[in-house]
Amino acid sequence: MKSWTVKAMVSGVLATVAALPAVAALKEGDVVPDFKLQASQAGKDFSYSLKDALKKGPVVVYFYPSAYTGGCNIQAHTFAVNVDKFSAAGASIVGVSLDSIKRLNDFSADPEYCAGKIAVASDADGKVAKGFDLSVAEIPAGRKDTRGVEIDHGRVDRTTFVVTPDGKVAATVGGLPPAANVEKALEIVQNLAGKASRKS
Repeated sequence: MKSWTVKAMVSGVLATVAALPAVAALKEGDVVPDFKLQASQAGKDFSYSLKDALKKGPVVVYFYPSAYTGGCNIQAHTFAVNVDKFSAAGASIVGVSLDSIKRLNDFSADPEYCAGKIAVASDADGKVAKGFDLSVAEIPAGRKDTRGVEIDHGRVDRTTFVVTPDGKVAATVGGLPPAANVEKALEIVQNLAGKASRKS
């Protein structure tokens, strides 16, 4: 077999694997754990309840490694610029990380990233992440964020869950670059909205 054919096959397999959700994460149809966390939006902290948010429609719960890091900055910005499209599909968004609420107050208000448009919640002990079957890992000591501030918390892999009002996973999105992760989540909620309108 020619080497370029092998390379093409390997590339194809890797592309397929990259689009798959994280191995251990909750899957379509699984019931998600309800959670309440301290969260921030536009620099102001508040108590976020998934149960309350689901009363209004689907919720995009996106887990990310850390505020003020390259990929997470891109993902937050992409969610922020597309928030109206998610709202039009009846969905709300909450980001979850192991960042402290102090870091998230800065991040949620930052005009370059969350821009006050999306809520980000502090899962400082990683309990909520573990409830979604995500692994929590330590960030090596001395690692700094894009502002030059040391990151002093654990991390989870970038994984997004689209949760329907009945508290079940409609889809799990993992293994994609940050902007593509957001685009896939938007496609899923728009499809859900389309199905709902066809039923009514």
